[in-house]
Amino acid sequence: MQLQLISFVLIILHCMDYTGCQPNSSPNRPKQCKTECDSCFNRNFCTRCRAGFYLHKGKCQENCPEGLVRSDTQRECVPECPAECESCVNGETCTRCRPGLYQLSGRCQHVCPEEYEPNDKLMECTPQVHCEVGEWSEWSPCSRFGRPCQGRETRTRQVLVDPSPLGKPCPETSETKECPVKRKKCTGGQGKNVRGQRRNRNNRKDKENQEVRRERKRERQRERKRNTGEREDSDNRNKTEHRHRRGQDTDPVSPQDGLVQ
Repeated sequence: MQLQLISFVLIILHCMDYTGCQPNSSPNRPKQCKTECDSCFNRNFCTRCRAGFYLHKGKCQENCPEGLVRSDTQRECVPECPAECESCVNGETCTRCRPGLYQLSGRCQHVCPEEYEPNDKLMECTPQVHCEVGEWSEWSPCSRFGRPCQGRETRTRQVLVDPSPLGKPCPETSETKECPVKRKKCTGGQGKNVRGQRRNRNNRKDKENQEVRRERKRERQRERKRNTGEREDSDNRNKTEHRHRRGQDTDPVSPQDGLVQ
């Protein structure tokens, strides 16, 4: 198309020097065209060539000048494209790349450069889009959560720009932290946090365990005393009985018991 526009400009310039050119003359008159022209503005300026000829600057020729190649579809001499191009404006600017390549600024890329990513639908290297988020909101009021006297408060921020597939992902958009719930029944008064309450519970458990251990120790001591007392009583009874038996065995014989009747 660009070459055709150039051709019409050249037609006008040529018309200014050609005596047979009239403003009202009708183009595409076959009797005025040369044999290699399919249509022409006048005999010396073709606008389309017959098969086997290629238009260049109003002339139909079998071979194209250096730097141009023949286009059978357009029947024109077109710029020679780089090897990676399927179509181009000139030898340096591609308009479409060969399969598997991505276009970027008129060039065909095997791999997109940094800060770009391949777009398989357009077969182009498009700029990466990184996530953007807004400012944090204020912390919400402390609301009860979980155990008594324990709460939490949150804050959020909005996503302003969604990232592209290879762009930097979004950071966290919400945060939560613990907070003390202000209630009269909360132990430790206002300002005591969950950690302090847990420490108090642990202290109470330790004291209870110590008291249980002391009571068990006292019980064992009492048990030992009872066992010792019982053994001593048993020994004393045994000794008393033994002395009593020995006393019976050693009693003297009465004189009366020795008289003979």
